[in-house]
Amino acid sequence: MDTQQQQQQSAIQGAKVLMVGAGGIGCELLKTLALSGFHDIHIIDMDTIEVSNLNRQFLFRRSHVGQSKAKVARDAVLRFRPHINIRSYHANVKNPDLMLFSTDLTTWTQGHVNRLCLAADVPLVESGTTGFLGQVTVHVKGKTECYECQTKPTPKTYPVCTITSTPTKFVHCIVWAKELLFAKLFGDKNQDNDLNVRANKAASSSKETEDVFERAEDEDIEQYGRKIYDHVFGYNIEAALSNEETWKNRRRPRPIYSKDVLPESLSQKNGSTQNCSATSVDDSATVSAMPLLGLKNPQELWGLTQNSLVFIEALKLFFAKRKKEIGHLTFDKDDQLAVEFVTAAANIRAESFGIPLHSLFEAKGIAGNIVHAVATTNAIVAGLIVIEAIKVLKKDADKYRMTYCLEHPSRKMLLMPVEPFEPNPSCYVCSKTPLVLEINTQKSKLRDLVDKIVKAKLGMNLPLIMHGASLLYEVGDDLDDIMVANYNSNLEKSLSELPSPVINGSILTVEDLQQELSCKINVKHREEFDEEKEPEGMVLSGWTQSPATNGESASTSNNESAVEVTESSSGPEIASKKRNSPRHSPRITREKQRTSRVKMMMISWRLKIP
Repeated sequence: MDTQQQQQQSAIQGAKVLMVGAGGIGCELLKTLALSGFHDIHIIDMDTIEVSNLNRQFLFRRSHVGQSKAKVARDAVLRFRPHINIRSYHANVKNPDLMLFSTDLTTWTQGHVNRLCLAADVPLVESGTTGFLGQVTVHVKGKTECYECQTKPTPKTYPVCTITSTPTKFVHCIVWAKELLFAKLFGDKNQDNDLNVRANKAASSSKETEDVFERAEDEDIEQYGRKIYDHVFGYNIEAALSNEETWKNRRRPRPIYSKDVLPESLSQKNGSTQNCSATSVDDSATVSAMPLLGLKNPQELWGLTQNSLVFIEALKLFFAKRKKEIGHLTFDKDDQLAVEFVTAAANIRAESFGIPLHSLFEAKGIAGNIVHAVATTNAIVAGLIVIEAIKVLKKDADKYRMTYCLEHPSRKMLLMPVEPFEPNPSCYVCSKTPLVLEINTQKSKLRDLVDKIVKAKLGMNLPLIMHGASLLYEVGDDLDDIMVANYNSNLEKSLSELPSPVINGSILTVEDLQQELSCKINVKHREEFDEEKEPEGMVLSGWTQSPATNGESASTSNNESAVEVTESSSGPEIASKKRNSPRHSPRITREKQRTSRVKMMMISWRLKIP
């Protein structure tokens, strides 16, 4: 071994690596790091193992379901590399003891890690996979773009009126079935819901004020299920059709009633649920309506009758076998009965609106924001990450590359390396370019600015807001009671009523000392906003959307007047030149050599796309 190889091997063995994320890429990366000679690896992931992880996260087994990903991954690798040091953390980056090293896998993670790396002046490598597509990208402060230099793909937002009244895509039906119907039937009964829950006009006047979703104690489960079926697929559709203006240029939906689709009684045909309540309670994740109906193939396309049978049987099973959970349930893609119910409900609604039906397999992918991952792609990307990590340890910045994995050859290559992008001079994170906020300074409160802009859009965890020399808002454990009371009082004031009034032309300084990030916001007063296009009542310009990715652990969210849905992307596009090359994948990070610090930080996760 020559001197150069010895130095490289020494750098690898001496490097302290923090790896954040033990999912699809993370399992492959931990294995590859261990086999490549890294001796000191720290891994953090606050997620636990789910059944749906097992097909590609090869370090986990069925017996590990429910356990910490980080701990199980550590134990698995130590079995074949017992002489190296691996420490696992089932924790969150917000823990101050881990602040220098870690990040958690939430929607603000990517930007948070980017800012930590910029503040520490360490390189960042981000990666992601979706199917056969993948990428590994390097960010170096001052030389290449930072993570937030480019606009990221944002979740598709649909107005609630589209979801509830005029769906045109199957994803609209899935969102309706999951976020509205399932939540109303099995979740918190008191939550606000856009479903029409009142009894139909044919009912007696005493019934008209009743919530049809309320089930009487002595009410037969099947009759209750038919009542819900007729209400949401029949009466609600008829009520919608009464507004002729809505359907002038749209296809009119068809009301569907249970009597037109189902036999008079299902008890004789599918008697298996008759005595469900007397049987022992099964594992909730394995209870299924499909065997009762002779349905075996999740990729089979069910017709209207089959979907209707699944709808009724799934509802009956929830009340018969999982009654204690009703009122507290939220949709879980690993809950078989929940997936069956949502699939059936979405398909019946799709049939009503003339939208093509989908199989259980397809519906589960959409409802659970599942990327059907390819383990080989994860393995390739993990190898590319380690290659870049070694370049970092060698301080060989000129050879850093962004590498894309392709599904089909381009220029006879399936791996396409390109030079990193240049920094974006308009980036407010690494170039300190001021932002512009259009807002009604007389009506909007400081709380609106903090919640909707500073935290939600800028991703600041512990913000400080100043107007000139006046401190308007601050968060911290070292504040006394008087300061906390003053800041809380400011939150409820409109911007123009603050001690230092914020009006048209004001310049705010917003900082997060935890992230060592500071930016300027130029305030522009605006009287009115489009409620549908601008539901927040304010518009921020010059920032890049924090993606709601949620790779293996990320999440999607809703707001008051819109439902967000992450739609399938085509994966990373290959850019021949620097800018305007959107990348639709998520991240992995690692750090450069630093004295008395972790030398490398690696973060791995994947984008959730239905």
